[in-house]
Amino acid sequence: MKFRGKIVDVACLTHFSRVVTTISKLSKMCVLRLTPDNLFFVLSGKVANGGVSMWCELSQANFFDEYQMEGVSSEANEICLEVTPENLSRALKTVQNAKTVKVKLTRKHCPCLTIAAELPTLSSTSRVVTHDVPVDVIPRRLWHEFKEPSMPDFDVSIYLPPLKTMKNVVDRMKNLSNFLVMEANWSGEMNLKIETDLVAVTTHFKDLGNPQWGDDASQDGGGRRSREAEAMAQARVDIRRLQQFLIGQQVNPSKAMCNIVHQGLVHLILLHEDVSLQYFIPAVA
Repeated sequence: MKFRGKIVDVACLTHFSRVVTTISKLSKMCVLRLTPDNLFFVLSGKVANGGVSMWCELSQANFFDEYQMEGVSSEANEICLEVTPENLSRALKTVQNAKTVKVKLTRKHCPCLTIAAELPTLSSTSRVVTHDVPVDVIPRRLWHEFKEPSMPDFDVSIYLPPLKTMKNVVDRMKNLSNFLVMEANWSGEMNLKIETDLVAVTTHFKDLGNPQWGDDASQDGGGRRSREAEAMAQARVDIRRLQQFLIGQQVNPSKAMCNIVHQGLVHLILLHEDVSLQYFIPAVA
């Protein structure tokens, strides 16, 4: 197994750092999956994670000026590493002004992602700062746990309101309840609701628009045609999980969408040119 990459463009480095920081807010540990064309940050929906799962996909060509990798074998040409994204984020933040940044899979006292940055200096001598981020290599027999999740057979799909507005609403609601009901319909309406013995609060969003999914997806054939346009699909979720997603967001997406499986799941999607982030929050009874 070999991996090495090089980032020269400052904008690419900043963007990559923001993506990793976003991931670090969503999960303490995750899997970094490296393939010849893409990098994936994956969190599988285990009970230890509160049932949430995540899938973030990056095209390596949009970030790295040089990218070389050799997987476990020719037929299984990928590498899976368990990494603490917070450690990776800290290392990248300290090298934001670097002329070049090299990332390499190395073996020191343990397997590491070694980040070596050439920093600008006033003299002719170069200054290199190195960070070793410990990782665990995931054996091939466990790779099946970290494949792309299938698109849920949702009841409603809707564009999200501005994420900053949504975050402010959720922050206030969190002071009143541990759980929040998200509901939406095919008329572009979305509500965020909390109910306790003492108080009931609802925030309404209108004219958000609904994504048009292709005919090959089960969504358009299943969810939309079998539901009235005004009928609400809803899911009750742990408000901390939703807040976590909104606090950590640094991708600045061009599109932000939400798919709801009625009383089953909230599926959040952020799209930004070369990055896609999916976050799955299971409903609670």
